[in-house]
Amino acid sequence: MDRADRTGTAPPAGPTAADVQPVENERLDRFVTGLVTIVPVLALGLVGWQLWAVALGWNDLVVLAIMYLFTGLGITVGFHRLFTHRAFKTTPALRGVFAALGSMAIEGPVISWVADHRKHHAFSDQFGDPHSPHVEHGHGLKGALSGLAHAHVGWLFVHTHRGNKTRYAPDLMRDPVVAWVDRTFIFWAIGGFLIAGALGFLLGGFSWQAGVTGMLWGGLVRTLLLHHATYSINSLCHFFGRRPFETGDESRNVAWLAPFTLGEAWHNAHHAFPTSARHGVERGQFDISASVITLLEKLGLAWDVVRVDPAKLAAKRAVSA
Repeated sequence: MDRADRTGTAPPAGPTAADVQPVENERLDRFVTGLVTIVPVLALGLVGWQLWAVALGWNDLVVLAIMYLFTGLGITVGFHRLFTHRAFKTTPALRGVFAALGSMAIEGPVISWVADHRKHHAFSDQFGDPHSPHVEHGHGLKGALSGLAHAHVGWLFVHTHRGNKTRYAPDLMRDPVVAWVDRTFIFWAIGGFLIAGALGFLLGGFSWQAGVTGMLWGGLVRTLLLHHATYSINSLCHFFGRRPFETGDESRNVAWLAPFTLGEAWHNAHHAFPTSARHGVERGQFDISASVITLLEKLGLAWDVVRVDPAKLAAKRAVSA
């Protein structure tokens, strides 16, 4: 499968300056990225204090689960399968809902996220890939650790390979619903915390303390867990695991990670069939994101759902699998 098939765009044989998104204020961008990355980690101190001083309430865990699931689906079903790979079509209203939920995950505005990911597929594990653990990191244990750190979180602070939105996501820039959610990203990011607080308040018996801890668990802790689940796709799923399909890169399936990533960790299958709505293409592979798309299809809210033809599945299977 060539690069145009995988990304919906047709980049040149190697990356050029036109592939990279210009950054107006790199220092500010790095500061904000650092803030979003570090603050949820610091929240673990508050979590530890809560667990030590006050028993953890069931309502906190329920808020965490609800917010993790819905914002996670905003990334997996929305940002990834719908907007990046066009694995299905849906109504403008649902496009807006998925764009908003994905924005609440605070992994960046939708159009930038999509541009980076399409560029990743265009140059997967080659020079130009924004977050490959295998390119320009040296050899041996030191090179492996450096590559994994870069792919997991380090690439967020580097702007020399970020996807140019005008090249990799012009369709979304023209989409009025998605473009509006992209412009109002900060409000959705903050809104996710407010929703978590409101859920905590309601589930905790209209207690303001439950609202605060709901915001802690459904906001900061949820952000920490979801971020690192997503980051693990870029790092672990290009380094460890099985490669049942020939892809021309180092993408791999990591079965134990699939539940935490809502089905995204069948990453080798995804790189083999990037436009497929289902990443867990083999029997018994957990893929809740695909199940959500199937449910939407049954309700008449999704159509033109892309599925892998069994013959193509067999033809792509690696000889060593």
